[in-house]
Amino acid sequence: MLDPAKCVLYSGGAAGTEQFFGALAESWGIEEVNYSFEGHQIERSRGVRVLTSEELALKDVSLTYVSKLMNREYTRAPLFRKVLQSICWQVSSGDEVLVVGAIQLDNTVKGGTGWGAEFAKICNKPLHVFDQPQNAWFFWNQDAWEKVENPVIEHTHFAATGTRFLENNGRIAIQDLFARSFSR
Repeated sequence: MLDPAKCVLYSGGAAGTEQFFGALAESWGIEEVNYSFEGHQIERSRGVRVLTSEELALKDVSLTYVSKLMNREYTRAPLFRKVLQSICWQVSSGDEVLVVGAIQLDNTVKGGTGWGAEFAKICNKPLHVFDQPQNAWFFWNQDAWEKVENPVIEHTHFAATGTRFLENNGRIAIQDLFARSFSR
C-alpha cells in the first residue's frame, strides 16, 4: 500500500470523474495538481496549476492526427485544443493513468476522455480504465484490454481523468481503488 502523504494526483478538476478523484484525494491527504488554463471552467480549486499559452504550446497536438487515431472527428475550436493540451500535461506528469469511461469496439475510450487513454498508450504509461457500462476495470497490455479484478494504484504520482457523467458504479470503483491502494 502507498503512503498517501507521498502521493500526487494529476488531473484537470473538471466536473464529474476528475472532480470526484480530487475530492477523494483530498480526503486521503493526497496532494492534488489540477492543470487548467485561462477561460477553462473547473470544479476543483485545490492545487490548480494554470498553464500559460507557452506551456500549452509545448503539448500541442494535431487535431487531424488525434481524429485519425481515435476514429472520430474532433472540433477545431481553440478551447478544445487547449483541453487536449492540458490532458497531455496530466498524462505526462503521472507515472500511471486511471480513466473512467467506456471502451469502444476499436479499443479507444469514448469521448474527449479517450484522448487521455490514447496519449497514455503512446507514452507507454500503465493504463487502467473503469468501463462504466461493463462495470469492470481493464488494463491496457500494449496490445489489447485485459479485464482485471481489484487493481491498485502502484505509483506515487498518478494521473486521473474521465467522463463528466460519472455514474454510481464509477464512484464506487474509484473509492474501492483508493481503499486498496492507500494506507490510512
